[in-house]
Amino acid sequence: MGSGLSKQYMPLLGKPLIHHTLGTLCALSAIERVFVVLSPNDSEWMRHDWSALGPHLKPLFCGGATRAESVLGGLRSIENEVAAMDWILVHDAARPCVSGWQIERLMRELAHDEVGGLLAVPVADTLKRANGRQRVTETVARENLWCAQTPQMFRYAVLRHALESAQDVTDESAAIEAAGLRPRLIEGDAFNLKVTRPSDLFLAEWILRYHEEEERKREIARKDMP
Repeated sequence: MGSGLSKQYMPLLGKPLIHHTLGTLCALSAIERVFVVLSPNDSEWMRHDWSALGPHLKPLFCGGATRAESVLGGLRSIENEVAAMDWILVHDAARPCVSGWQIERLMRELAHDEVGGLLAVPVADTLKRANGRQRVTETVARENLWCAQTPQMFRYAVLRHALESAQDVTDESAAIEAAGLRPRLIEGDAFNLKVTRPSDLFLAEWILRYHEEEERKREIARKDMP
C-alpha cells in the first residue's frame, strides 16, 4: 500500500478501514462473537474507539506471520469459548465492503451443509499464464474457475484440524480441501472488494457510499409502507 500504517488501519470515510469490516459483522444478530486476530505487537488497535461496535467484539493478540498461522492462533485462543460443531466464519479485515445480505446468504445456504464453504465469484476475464519475463505462455480456460472471497465458513473442529495439518495454505478452504473435503461455493459479488493497492481505497469508498445510499432508500421505503 506504500504506507507505514498497516492497511487495516488506513482511513476510509473517516474511520479505520477495519472499522467498516467489523461494523458489518457486529451488526448481524446471527453472529454471536466477533474475534479480531491481531499481531502480538499491534499497538494501533488501542488508539481507536471500538465501543460503537457493541459488546460482541473481542481482540486476540495472537496473530502469526501468515494468514494460516493467524487463523490457527485465533482458533486455539478461543477453544474454551466455542463448541466443536460451532460454525466459524473467517473474514479478511481488508474486505470492508462486504454486505450483511451476502454474509446472511452464506450462513443460510451452508447451515445444513456437511462441509461448509465460502463466498466466491465466477471468473469473467480471460486468464493468461506468464513466465518470469511476463510473457504469455498459455491461455487458461476460465470455465468452472472462481475467485475466492471471504467470509469462509466451516465447523470449528474441522477447520482447526485442517489448519493444524496444512499450514502452508493461502485460505481456509485450501486447508479443508487438503483434508479431502470439498467446500461449497456460494456466489457473492464484485463489491466484496479486497483492498490491496492504494487505488482500491477509492473504489472501496465509492462502494460504501453506494451501500449507504441504498440503505437510506430502503429505510425511506419502509417508512412509506402503510
